[in-house]
Amino acid sequence: MTATHSRSKRPRSEPFSTQHSSAPSPRSRRSATSRVKPVWLSFPDLLSLGMLGLRTRTMRAMLSALGISIGVATMVIVTAIPASSHRALIEEISALGSNMLRAQPVPGQAEPVLLPEGSVAMARRIGPVTGASAVANTNTEVQRSDVTSGEDFSSAGLSVLAARRDLLDVVGGRVLSGRFFSEADEQFPTAVLGYQAASRLGIGEIPADEPAPEIRIGRSWFTVVGILHSVPLAEELDVAVLTGWTAAKNTLRFNGNPTVIYIKAEEEHLEDVRKVLPATVFPEQPGQVQVSRPSDALAAKRATQNSFSSLFLGLAGVALLVGGIGVANTMVISVLERRSEIGLRRALGATRGQIRVQFFTESVALSLLGALAGTTLGALSAVGYSACQDWPSVIPPTSVVAGCLGAVAVGMVAGVYPSVRAARLPPTEALAAA
Repeated sequence: MTATHSRSKRPRSEPFSTQHSSAPSPRSRRSATSRVKPVWLSFPDLLSLGMLGLRTRTMRAMLSALGISIGVATMVIVTAIPASSHRALIEEISALGSNMLRAQPVPGQAEPVLLPEGSVAMARRIGPVTGASAVANTNTEVQRSDVTSGEDFSSAGLSVLAARRDLLDVVGGRVLSGRFFSEADEQFPTAVLGYQAASRLGIGEIPADEPAPEIRIGRSWFTVVGILHSVPLAEELDVAVLTGWTAAKNTLRFNGNPTVIYIKAEEEHLEDVRKVLPATVFPEQPGQVQVSRPSDALAAKRATQNSFSSLFLGLAGVALLVGGIGVANTMVISVLERRSEIGLRRALGATRGQIRVQFFTESVALSLLGALAGTTLGALSAVGYSACQDWPSVIPPTSVVAGCLGAVAVGMVAGVYPSVRAARLPPTEALAAA
């Protein structure tokens, strides 16, 4: 009986223990709730949410991004155009000869200063010098024919210069028609005309199958064997009639003293050569020698252009700032118009952080799209302008990167307040305002 009675009591306690163990206690409910964590949005979802406002309000987004686009486009243009001009100027100077120096006696002296006859050879002895040549004024007159009067205006302003055979290699000159002096030509009365001198004397070209034209220099006749292109770094050659160095000595009673010495040197040592050149070519009176660099006038243009580029860059920054204010204004209005969307998302479980990230991403995406459009517009404008000016197109990568990063930074700053405001909207208030 005792055993039976004890067995009969055991089934009664089993259901009770089972039921008691299956019911969760308040502590277990709190622990289960504490283990629930907010869902992190993946990057594609985050990007999709950020682009939601841009897709639904396309026209407003385009107008808001327009300010950013103008700022970035201005930044690209004001850096690309001076860079293209700079490249064109550097190429022009390099083609003309930025490593050329010009030495001559100081002008305006009471008594003319004559450089030594061996000054050209002495200049070649300077280590970094790669070439040296010279011309000399023969102080004679030139005429187209012997029947013209003494008042021959066609030859007015033309000078007769004795030239060495290596002159064109040093000054970067080119022959337009005919040839320059050969070793044989230098010994005989032959002449090469500068570009303007040939035009004034009425000689257009040197015929290949006909007798070459002749001009009268002093009391002798010289055969014209060539015509030169214009020489930008030695403009005095454009209005000159050149004769061979030896022929000038034999025919025109030239004394052999050079008037102007042209020197080419290694670019990195050009200033050093410039310092020692006067004492080298004229040791007795180095103070009477003037040394100039013909490309200095062209290089001065570059400094003028760079001074304006910094001003335009500041204007681009102002335009970018104005664009950022427009983005911030648009985002604030977007928050006010989309309160029902914000309330619905909060009611469905979206956290404040997710709301902040959504609107922050939208602001950055809006600025980035504006930056990309501005970069494209600025690059196309700069390339078109460079093509019209016949310049090489140069788009500095730093300006493109700086413009995009600046636009993103502006978008981040502009999106802080709207995103925080959107996250602080209570769900009930947002839904009630819908």
